[in-house]
Amino acid sequence: MLNDEVKQAIQSAYSSWLAARSLKPRTGQRAMIAHIANALSRSGHEDAPGSPICVVEAGTGTGKTIAYVVAALPIAQALGRKLVISTATVALQEQLVYRDLPDLQRAAAMDFSFALAKGRARYVCPARLDLLVRSSARDEAQIALVEEPLNLSPDALQFYRALASGWSEGSWAGDRDSWPESIPDGRWALATTDHHQCAGRRCSYVSQCPFFTARAGLESADCVVANHDLVLADIALGGGAVLPEPEESIYIFDEAHHLPDKACSHWSFSARIGLAREHLAEGSRLATTLLAEPRSSDALRRHLASVPGLCVESDALLCGVAAELHALLPQAPRTGDAPLEFRLPHGRVPPSIAGQAAALHNSLASLAAAVQDAAEDLSRGLEQGGATAQQRYAALGQLAARAERLSGLWQAWAEPDPEGEAPRARWIRLSERRSVEDLEVSVAPVLASSLLFERVWSRVAGAVLTSATLTALGSFERILLRAGLPEDCLFATVPSPFDYQSRACLSVPRLGADPGDPAAHTREVARWLEDELDQSEASLVLFASRRQMREVYDRVGLSLRDCVLLQDHFGKQELLRLHRQRVDAGEGSVIFGLASFAEGIDLPGSYCMHVVIAKLPFAVPDDPVEAALAEWIESRGGNPFMEISVPDAALRLVQASGRLLRTEEDTGRITLLDRRVITKAYGRKILDSLPPFRREIG
Repeated sequence: MLNDEVKQAIQSAYSSWLAARSLKPRTGQRAMIAHIANALSRSGHEDAPGSPICVVEAGTGTGKTIAYVVAALPIAQALGRKLVISTATVALQEQLVYRDLPDLQRAAAMDFSFALAKGRARYVCPARLDLLVRSSARDEAQIALVEEPLNLSPDALQFYRALASGWSEGSWAGDRDSWPESIPDGRWALATTDHHQCAGRRCSYVSQCPFFTARAGLESADCVVANHDLVLADIALGGGAVLPEPEESIYIFDEAHHLPDKACSHWSFSARIGLAREHLAEGSRLATTLLAEPRSSDALRRHLASVPGLCVESDALLCGVAAELHALLPQAPRTGDAPLEFRLPHGRVPPSIAGQAAALHNSLASLAAAVQDAAEDLSRGLEQGGATAQQRYAALGQLAARAERLSGLWQAWAEPDPEGEAPRARWIRLSERRSVEDLEVSVAPVLASSLLFERVWSRVAGAVLTSATLTALGSFERILLRAGLPEDCLFATVPSPFDYQSRACLSVPRLGADPGDPAAHTREVARWLEDELDQSEASLVLFASRRQMREVYDRVGLSLRDCVLLQDHFGKQELLRLHRQRVDAGEGSVIFGLASFAEGIDLPGSYCMHVVIAKLPFAVPDDPVEAALAEWIESRGGNPFMEISVPDAALRLVQASGRLLRTEEDTGRITLLDRRVITKAYGRKILDSLPPFRREIG
């Protein structure tokens, strides 16, 4: 329970912060602090009623960051636990580290240390960078022992030399996000590594490594700022690999509505059979090369002896299972030019395929184990082995990672799903790679609930989940279902301080067509935008499908089109920069965007005066994971449309409408060009779940 000392620390920190900012307490913010403190006070008390987990929906403008840090940090310190704040993106992490937490230290007079935690792949690998910098045309053949020459262009070589120079001179910290320019994915991939290819403390570059330097700072910090992907990756490794162990942590999941989908994605597997066979052939060549290399130790040769044979065995098994999977494709529905795709009903794998998948899993697991043993042996001499040994180790690590991931995929196809739980979605897709057909095999959980409960909620010292959109249709049932939260969590909703009635209007105009007739609705949307949109102000037009966005763009007149910034024409940050630039110059600007523009972008004041939503944001009906979830709910006697589709659409609509008011001074209007919110019974439920905007119904 909360003792007087902890209560005093929370109250003092909040009062100091308000005084430093000359602010009055906000009702929602105070309520959020109280809810979090009450829930976390259950931590460490076996007889305390309820779980030490708090789920708080806090409307825009509540001041969530202040509330959860002021409430949770004194409790974490009193319990001797780490506070791990997890956000949805690296950008939000940096906002916390470089703005919010330093502000709290000063204004709230809170005594705590904090550190930024990012995954290994956000940092440059010194060993790889050294290899890249030395990969000029005249010497790369000498450097490349087990891989094809890199064949770097002069421009690429110059770029890697600039990275090396900035890092060695101390002007660059070695992480991707602090480099002054955007780094293309392909170039960065060559300069970083993963845990399979990293030798850790045995690497000769470890004392200079930016990842391990940053990681050392996590051990002494009271508060660690991570992101959902890193937390899930750490938990998948057992917890404690990079971040503190869950049992030693109080987690804050900000933007927590993203967590279930990110968890499903994290525990998904996908592979192309043709590409997998190429990787196995590369692995066989690598092992053969190292077996013949005079510098290879007897122990290394012993571990690698079985690798060529296992690669051949796995390849043969892949060919066999591919033939059986191809036989399923005639059952796949034909949908225009879309790739041929077949989802296994209820995720059930035919026994003959499951048997082959099990054999393939065993063969690949043996391959991964043999290669990992070889890499472990090689790692013992890395400090004296130089660049060649580092490259050998990285190549073995890459082979082990590929075999391990393939093994996981086929294990998920071989094992039946637990009785009574939601099944995994399993599907195959015929696609092209390098103008050649390749069969892609995938598996994904349709719900991450059991995984999150087992690996997170049942282990943590405490947790807070918060977001402006955690309820759907006024209920927490959606997050309960998808996140697997204990039912005895503390659930709370705190109000936004915004005056929605006076500052914003929600309009549903009378149109001649609704999305039930896609072609007619697209014509209506284009006509309405041409006739009604004020081209002199800043507007955000959100579409549920790329096809409709493009068709509307093609249909509107040149006058409006000249004002439009189309998502497909620019990167997201560049588009937002151009939009702000136009508004600052006193010009009108209209963004045409998809779901990625419906949340996570901040366009306050005159940067967004009008949000237009083309239609209710229902999920794409042919997504294999959503289809498998709907199938499971229906098999249990439920109504997937009302239980999944409608709540999901309601939540997305709240997120989209939340782009309008970003501060208490903002004003504007939202227009929804979908009359189903008026004509359908479910539509009324969705409409009533929105904030209390002033309404104009045509």
